[in-house]
Amino acid sequence: MRLQSIETFSTENVSITRVKTDTGHEGWGQISTYNSDISALVMHRQVAQWALGQDVNDRADLEALSDRVTEKEFKFPGSYVRRALGGLDTALWDLHGKLAGKSVCELLGGISRPFPVYASSMKRSEITIKDEVERLVRLRDEFGYTAFKFRIASEVGHNVDEWPGRTEEIVPAMRSAMGDDITLMVDANLGYTPEKAIEVGRWLNDHGIAHFEEPCPYWDFEQGAQVTAALKDLPIQVAGGEQDCNLSNWRRIAAIPAFDILQPDILYVGGLTRALRVANMAKAAGLPCTPHSANWGLVTIFSLHMLGAIENAGPYVEFSIEEEDYYPWQYDIYDQLPVAKDGKVQIPEGPGWGITVRPEWLEKATYQISEF
Repeated sequence: MRLQSIETFSTENVSITRVKTDTGHEGWGQISTYNSDISALVMHRQVAQWALGQDVNDRADLEALSDRVTEKEFKFPGSYVRRALGGLDTALWDLHGKLAGKSVCELLGGISRPFPVYASSMKRSEITIKDEVERLVRLRDEFGYTAFKFRIASEVGHNVDEWPGRTEEIVPAMRSAMGDDITLMVDANLGYTPEKAIEVGRWLNDHGIAHFEEPCPYWDFEQGAQVTAALKDLPIQVAGGEQDCNLSNWRRIAAIPAFDILQPDILYVGGLTRALRVANMAKAAGLPCTPHSANWGLVTIFSLHMLGAIENAGPYVEFSIEEEDYYPWQYDIYDQLPVAKDGKVQIPEGPGWGITVRPEWLEKATYQISEF
């Protein structure tokens, strides 16, 4: 069975992919969000030429195809080729699930079931602390979430907060409102130097924060390693890695370790095949893996399937709580958005990813095809 064609259906923020084989089988996937129309061009210019006509019979073929694309495009080791590759790879996993009559989770040896999620807030400047606390409490009561992540610091903030005193106010306010039974996590989005992050991390630990994400600039992950080492005797865990798409970097991240929790984004890193490699690196280092999945595009669906199957899955899948006011483009792409109930989201039961892309969304998107 060989890859016959790759199609993309693109908007600025989303690009859906479809693959077809010479046997007439097909599968659906997604290129990473944000500037997805650019990544779709990369798909047809730099990925398709190395993928079309290649064998896609089994997982070994998917591994070989992933390596072939990245090796042939060795002059372009960065994000766009990996984001495009993610669209191809996820479509091929869907194809194999459909051929086997199983969900991707089941293909990997897992069981499609309700999986715990943490409610993930993306907001800082857009909301007051009072409103953020009230919003998360309301969602706790409505959907039964037992874990939340909210924002501290300022994105790539060089130790300057979003506004003076915001972090010092929101953390105790959230803990007071939620009580001691709710797991609280924070995301600093690269906001601190190592020295400041260590200071903040100890303070966060005193307030019962379980998970301290991206404390320092990700491109210098040795900074994260400094923070992780300094906080290693405390209950708080340092998490990171979502931005990195280079597997050689991931090997170093796991080996140091740069973080207590590894967080590949399935679409940033180049697809499920490469994300599973990262999960195996984490497993070998004795670390949990909890992918980044911060919107209701297909990345959340992919992450549910993956964490439902791997042995070193973290306890939660990241689940966005942002709606039309923040991510208007995430709607009406596929048949049913995942919904939390009792703090869990059902892993789609298949076959493949267990979703159907909506024809009316495809009709509005820009279409491109590459054929063998």
